[in-house]
Amino acid sequence: MSDENIVFDESLGENDYGLIICGDTGMLKGIFIPENLEDEDIPETIVKICKEYFDIDPNEDVTLH
Repeated sequence: MSDENIVFDESLGENDYGLIICGDTGMLKGIFIPENLEDEDIPETIVKICKEYFDIDPNEDVTLH
């Protein structure tokens, strides 16, 4: 890994998702969803990760704060 800083959203492609995880608690803080996919369900592989590690289904219509 280089010493170069990478901007999170600039490092993602147009179809890439990103998990935002708190460095202090390890809890899921959010999911970066590409603009062109905002109206689509989150892919099943990401849902499985979220369910297994964070006990959250990101495709449910619930807002968590």
